[in-house]
Amino acid sequence: MRVFQNFNYDFLSRRKFAYVISAILFLIGLISVLLRGFHFGVDFSGGSEIVLQFEKPIDISNIRSYMADIGLGSVEVKTFGDATGALIRTDLQTIPPEIYPRVIAGLETEIEKVLPGVPRKIVDSTYNSVTFSFANPDTANQIFDALLEAGFQPSNVSENQANTQILISIGIADWIKENLRAKISDNHFVILKEDRVGPKIGEELKRDAVLALFFSLIAILIYIGFRFKLIFALGAVAALFYNVLVTLGLFAALYGLIPGLNLEIDLNIVAAFLTLIGYSINDTIVVFDRIRENLKIHKTRPLFDIINSSLSQTMSRTILTGGSVLLTLVVLLIFGGEVLRAFAFTLFAGILIGTYSSIFVASSLVYEYAEKYKKKVEF
Repeated sequence: MRVFQNFNYDFLSRRKFAYVISAILFLIGLISVLLRGFHFGVDFSGGSEIVLQFEKPIDISNIRSYMADIGLGSVEVKTFGDATGALIRTDLQTIPPEIYPRVIAGLETEIEKVLPGVPRKIVDSTYNSVTFSFANPDTANQIFDALLEAGFQPSNVSENQANTQILISIGIADWIKENLRAKISDNHFVILKEDRVGPKIGEELKRDAVLALFFSLIAILIYIGFRFKLIFALGAVAALFYNVLVTLGLFAALYGLIPGLNLEIDLNIVAAFLTLIGYSINDTIVVFDRIRENLKIHKTRPLFDIINSSLSQTMSRTILTGGSVLLTLVVLLIFGGEVLRAFAFTLFAGILIGTYSSIFVASSLVYEYAEKYKKKVEF
């Protein structure tokens, strides 16, 4: 299937108008980043992120009000996926010291439900666990099974059959679960996920993400400079940099403006940008390859005409390839749920901007360089 089979458009004559559009989009992205900044996910900011799945639809405003007074400080609550999911985020990684005794008291209450008055003692406790000791192994096993069924995370201290000690992990998710169960008794829920990242790890991940993007651009610059000419490499990397910045600007500009697009930057987004860089440079190389072929065939033809005809000749491939990818991403945006939405949006916006930049940034910069310095581009 071929579209635009005899297509012939004068792209370069419109490049100055495209420069204005490019500058506006670039400034909007830059201003949005500088003034509004980014909202980072727990991967980069540190903290805890808990995902709850309820059996029946919930009113997220009620969940938000329940979470406001449980002693976890600033807690962010939003819908996760459909109306039965909730995402809860806090800056804390562990239970606050002032809440810890109440968590232990909740565990004691749960044990009392199984065996009222059973002899026990706490032999060890840390900020994220507590160890109970019981009189005999049978009692320990019975308590273990009951706590596991109740949704706690018990483990035997020893695999020995005579083991009488149970270690119970304590996390923010446990405290949230205990409070919500007391307030929402008619809507059963489970914890789908609990992620905890310390601030130091978050900073290291953020630094590594920036380095990954930077070194990918340097590697592309070297590769294209070796395969084509240095000016082609500079044009391609400039287009990629433009693509990344404008797409990042959308994250800053759209946050809080469009429901469903309150997108945060996390490791999934870094993966999306690296994927986007690979896709965009492939699109640019296809155009550059055609320019190189036409330069070898039409040695006396003006560079202006060669670039225009090369862009026109590759338009069919650009439309078909980009269109099929965009259709897939639209499906992911609509049906992929909260987990895939940011990833799909990054690729969707980035591919649109990347296609534009391959035509009006990368190729135009090659032509501007040749015209300004009166260089003849040859292979």
